Amino acid sequence: MNADPITVRVREVAFHVLPMRTRMPFKYGIASLSALPHLLVRTEVEVGARRVVGITAEGLPPKWFTKDPATTFEQDLVGMLDVIRHAAAVAVELGRQPSVFAFWWALHQEQSRWAAERGHPPLLSGLGTSLMEGAVIDGFCQATASTFHEVARNGVLGLRLDAVHAELSGTDPAALLPSSPVPQVRVRHTIGLVDPLFNQEISPAERLHDGLPQSLEEGIRRYGLRCFKLKLRGHLEADLERLRGFAAALEQAGVASPLWTLDGNEQFPTVAAFREVWERASEDSRLRPLLGCLAAVEQPLHRTLALTGETGDALRRWEGRPPWIIDESDGEPESLERALALGYAGISHKNCKGVIRGLANACVLRRRTVERPDLPFLLTSEDLANVGPVAMLQDLCVAASLGLTHSERNGHHYFRGLSAFPTAVQEEVLAVHGDLYERAPAGFATLRIRHGALSTASMMAAPFGCGIRLDATEFQPLEAWAAKSLIAGHGHDRPF
Repeated sequence: MNADPITVRVREVAFHVLPMRTRMPFKYGIASLSALPHLLVRTEVEVGARRVVGITAEGLPPKWFTKDPATTFEQDLVGMLDVIRHAAAVAVELGRQPSVFAFWWALHQEQSRWAAERGHPPLLSGLGTSLMEGAVIDGFCQATASTFHEVARNGVLGLRLDAVHAELSGTDPAALLPSSPVPQVRVRHTIGLVDPLFNQEISPAERLHDGLPQSLEEGIRRYGLRCFKLKLRGHLEADLERLRGFAAALEQAGVASPLWTLDGNEQFPTVAAFREVWERASEDSRLRPLLGCLAAVEQPLHRTLALTGETGDALRRWEGRPPWIIDESDGEPESLERALALGYAGISHKNCKGVIRGLANACVLRRRTVERPDLPFLLTSEDLANVGPVAMLQDLCVAASLGLTHSERNGHHYFRGLSAFPTAVQEEVLAVHGDLYERAPAGFATLRIRHGALSTASMMAAPFGCGIRLDATEFQPLEAWAAKSLIAGHGHDRPF
């Protein structure tokens, strides 16, 4: 039997920053990530009669929430912080709300109205909403001594998913969400646009000496990887060559029948441009077995083109196409329904796009799968180079609760584990999440990947993924931090 919803009220919000630098560049689309601010969001939340501290976190990457090549990172950051601060102010102004869902829905509506007036795109606007939502959910789970999986199913969040998707009217979320979270999640390893596939591609000057894998070859050997995500450039010959190199690396490592996704990162101008790459690759006997293992094609078209009628017509004309999903085009609650109507197979989940939206999307796709088992309806879990001990664990906690058995994870690959955090924090993570983290040869805490998978046991036993109570006030207040301190030394033409 479902429990009654519990009221929530945000009393105070504070932001702190941990500047982070990558161990090697992460090139995706038009961006090449070498540093970013890791934002910690601390809220004081009243849950019923209890007052608790809820926390969430997110790296603020360049050129994802907005993809404008003409702007600098500092300009993009102003927009990101603008929507985050506004969402925080609204969260406090809303006062007491009858449920977590009611809080989120009121915040989403006001944030969306304000953002539209100021020209902020929905994906960017939703970043602010999702951060407040995540911090409130964290506080709620603590106050009720519940796990996220429990509150997602037992009614205390007051979920009204038909407000997000009308087709869910009269549906109990518990009937469509898994009865238990998955015990492990396979790591879908990212291969960025400039990532080396083989050790021989790494020059002595570029060789890292931190004890972590650098090439795909090393990653497979170290972690036992069997799931992958390959990024393409949107250039025919270069993409075909990258596919051949990827296939060769898997063959050399003895990886047969890999599960993999292909990320277009909005780099293709038309469906026809991507189709040419696919059909040329299908003609190559070295690539056909690999293409047969593909799970999904993620967001090949720019967000301004992906959900147009012209794109839908082109998809429907392409018989035998691989399943397409949207990622960056998922800026609004109705994005999934628009995509499915055009011929897409599904959507990605990231906490930065919204936890409750992720629950609602999962329910829609599950319901449609039951109704039409002959069609591929897909929900994938994707990453923004997330790191623990908060952001990555909360994101993976939701993915495991949704029953997703594999998830793109790349924060551990592009950053040196948790080495940016104080030693005391790392030691506590190792003690509390010993199934998920281990000590790297250099001494810092890093993800514990065994046979290509991550254990979810300690994470799902925690209130909202993170089993330690990170004190965000130990880090630099956002008001005292300047973006130029992160950019210094990177050259004028680099955005970060």
